[in-house]
Amino acid sequence: MSVLTTYDEAYASDGELRPHARAAVEAVLAAGPTELEARVSETLLRAGVGFRSLHGDARFHVDPVPRVITAEDWVAVKRGLAQRVRALNAFVADVYGERRIVAAGVVPDYVIDTAEYYEPQMRGVEPPSGSWIGIAGLDVVRDGSGEWLVLEDNLRTPSGFAYIHAARVAVSRHLDVPPPALPRPLDGEIDLLADALHAATPQGSGGHHAPQAAVLTDGETNSAYWEHGWLARALGIPLVETRDIEVRGGRLRHRREGFPIDVVYRRTDSDRVADPLGELLLEPLRNGALGLINQYGTGVADDKLAHAYVEAMIGFYLGEEPVIRSVPTYDLAQPDQLERALDEFEDLVLKPRAGHGGVGVLIAPHAKPEDVARVRKQVEASPGDWIAQRMVMLSTHPTVSGNELAPRHIDLRPFVFMGEGGEPRVLPGGLTRVARDEGALVVNSSQNGGAKDTWVLP
Repeated sequence: MSVLTTYDEAYASDGELRPHARAAVEAVLAAGPTELEARVSETLLRAGVGFRSLHGDARFHVDPVPRVITAEDWVAVKRGLAQRVRALNAFVADVYGERRIVAAGVVPDYVIDTAEYYEPQMRGVEPPSGSWIGIAGLDVVRDGSGEWLVLEDNLRTPSGFAYIHAARVAVSRHLDVPPPALPRPLDGEIDLLADALHAATPQGSGGHHAPQAAVLTDGETNSAYWEHGWLARALGIPLVETRDIEVRGGRLRHRREGFPIDVVYRRTDSDRVADPLGELLLEPLRNGALGLINQYGTGVADDKLAHAYVEAMIGFYLGEEPVIRSVPTYDLAQPDQLERALDEFEDLVLKPRAGHGGVGVLIAPHAKPEDVARVRKQVEASPGDWIAQRMVMLSTHPTVSGNELAPRHIDLRPFVFMGEGGEPRVLPGGLTRVARDEGALVVNSSQNGGAKDTWVLP
């Protein structure tokens, strides 16, 4: 079994604080970690910020130690994120169009046709702006050398955007940091989302009225329902549930008020055209009367198997080398890759192809032998249902533990918005997710992970 090193983002190997992290960490220590954590938690509680985990915890946990990213680092990360989303958007359009990438032998057809969220009924649909992806939320990590890597791509209904704002407000209210060490502001974050909605609106929508957008939610049963309400209020548009809408005359309308809805920011767990909601929206989508963020069918590109081919997509569609690499991913339907993965099984991370939120993931180097043996049998029996990734020891960051700071593993969920002209725009930073237990590598909020305010320095 290989031994992996860990990169700490605030402390160098000699135990000294890295210069870019010094002001933030010292401010936390001066304030008292326990007291600061309590004040941040109280601020979030009073604001009603919540996210329901799989274990029933409805609080949203924010660690008060900010994660600081240098301006130099962010230049490369920003370029890489924009490049990746351009390629993924081109892939989705190609999937529901000519499939040039399959004809060229770059991506096997089974990667598309067996993807859980491939939607044949979306073939021939042309989104208003040409963008299938309105908002992308990628999962980015740093390995033992400090290199940035993309772990997963989230293109259906990525959550976390409003929580970035909540973390910034809660932490900045209680942390005293010298102005030269403060991060870039999040001003304009709602403008990015509003521009994405505008770009997704069908041309000519509205007629005698201004185009109407709406945030579509499952209601209080959705784990990120607080975020849905915050987004609707910030945008000044209605928050609606499926029961509030209907299709009349080929257009989506508010059932009670009767006004037409021209573009929907869909934040429901209903991700399939075959779902009742999808069947409702399909007619106005296909006749060009409705814009949607994100389009049904984008899930074909955030399928875990598609992840193995994103670097090839960048080369095929953009003619460029990846700025940020993907975490190496095995296509286990390929016999040679399956054989290699089985040889290295105890060193890999195994993920159900259709899984999400960290459910069903086996981190083989940290798992019990009987669990490794069980999953190995499942992979051997049905390799196409799994993907394997090289183990990446996620970077760590000092995090409040009692009245001290201790290293906890983190990742980053940055957000990319597709505005007018299909040009990706990247919000500075993102939502840093942090594992709250010592040694834990699953950082998802749905698995009781927490978050950090993410600072990008000017």
